[in-house]
Amino acid sequence: MTRARSRSVLAPRLTLPATVVDDTVAAAGVLLHKWHPEDSSSAGRSLFLDSTSPDEADAFLRATKDLHRAMLSHASGLTLTTKDLHGGGHGLIHAQELLDTAMRRLDLELHTLLDSIPNVLHFDQEDEDADDNDIQSTDGLTQTCAHLRAIADAMLDTGYGSECVSIFKARRSASVAVALQRLHGSSPSLQQAAIQKLAWEQIDPRMQSWLAGARAAFASVFAGERELFDRVFVDDNACVGDAVFSAVADDQAMSILAVAEAAVARAKRAPERLFRVLDVNDALTETIIPAAVAAFGNKSEVTARAVMLAVTKVSDAVRGMVASFEAAIEKETTKATVPGGAVHPLTRYVMNYLLFLADYDNALARIYSVEQFTDTSPSVGSGSGGTAGSSSSVGSGNGGTAGSSSSVGSGNGGTAGSSSSTSSLSTTLRTLSLWSNPIRWLVTVLMRKLDAKAGNYREAAQGYLFLANNTHYMAQKVGSSTKLKAVLGEDWAEAQRAKARGYADVYVRSQASYTQSDSLTSTYFY
Repeated sequence: MTRARSRSVLAPRLTLPATVVDDTVAAAGVLLHKWHPEDSSSAGRSLFLDSTSPDEADAFLRATKDLHRAMLSHASGLTLTTKDLHGGGHGLIHAQELLDTAMRRLDLELHTLLDSIPNVLHFDQEDEDADDNDIQSTDGLTQTCAHLRAIADAMLDTGYGSECVSIFKARRSASVAVALQRLHGSSPSLQQAAIQKLAWEQIDPRMQSWLAGARAAFASVFAGERELFDRVFVDDNACVGDAVFSAVADDQAMSILAVAEAAVARAKRAPERLFRVLDVNDALTETIIPAAVAAFGNKSEVTARAVMLAVTKVSDAVRGMVASFEAAIEKETTKATVPGGAVHPLTRYVMNYLLFLADYDNALARIYSVEQFTDTSPSVGSGSGGTAGSSSSVGSGNGGTAGSSSSVGSGNGGTAGSSSSTSSLSTTLRTLSLWSNPIRWLVTVLMRKLDAKAGNYREAAQGYLFLANNTHYMAQKVGSSTKLKAVLGEDWAEAQRAKARGYADVYVRSQASYTQSDSLTSTYFY
């Protein structure tokens, strides 16, 4: 009886787990004291960058996890330590206080490490868009990412994920904003607002800057951020990295795309603005969309908006501008003839325009592909058709009405604009659709217009000379351009030269007594 009472007053025997918990918390306390965030001795120093012991950072991270396990052990009531027995749960409170201190230290380390990396991250030293001022050695950047990953893992595992995410969002959002401002000269959101108020002459140079800046933003800035978060937040934490990247990059990417949307909308249907809109299409399809898929994912809102911009808004604008250009050719109504049957200004203007347009043959092929085409553009080949109400003008001079079919003389060589032109045009419309080859179609529209203008000459022979000179000029332009030759076909230029010689023969026979015919022929055809 006495023995039993004496046993009841003895302290419970500490189990091994309880002893381990006490020792673990004590050891963590020593290490945390050395790197206490408010300690002046560690101020300005980084545990990961300035520690004299290469294993000290790893030991610190292990200590945070040990403290977290100690807290769980205390909270579960499975471990009863000396402090719990005599301190009314003090062991749990002490472990929590130490863990809070450790997390404040890791907060500081996150800031220090994130400040040590550049605004634009280039993990590949061969990156052509890399700025020398922003390049950090691959090894150094890789090591920093490893430190960041270790800290992120520790904070997420111990219940301090929101603090970790908040720091990443704030620091990297600021870095991305600085990088984009340097690329674009101002923030994309401000650029978008400015475009709404500017004339096209002011918008165009801004779009030149946008083209380079947008390519670099998606291919370098956002790609670098994506790789950073992929390296830091891995395995079970990958979804956290996706959310942080989205918070950092989505709005910025949307603002960049919004600038292009606003500019394309302002371009309207003016043919002279077509080339800048095609530049935007090239930037989207060649760089921005592939980079958006790689960084944001093919189902992201950013990628969807970029695709919609390219496939719908930019493509519709291009088709509308081409239709406006066709309408401008058709509506060129000046009737004054060019003296001596020389090359018409309309011919020069259109062919020079097509010469530049041929540089975008790949973009046009995409835009006018059957898969992309949606019938939102004006009707094709409608004579005065194209874009209703278009005020665009092409070339100069005075010539017949759009789509007219005129006959030029009836000499021995036949007629340049015979009655078969109507049926020929119908065949052309069936086999030479604008939606498959807009450049070829515009050449056809020009040739039809020249046939009409040839009918304005009082003397049929002069009409043939006019056709000979203009047809030969077109053949020369195509023959001297590899791009146009590829678009129209290798044999097109030679076929037009033969056609021009036929017109010249008719002219010569009609003007056998005209002494300058030989010199004119040699000037234009040989």
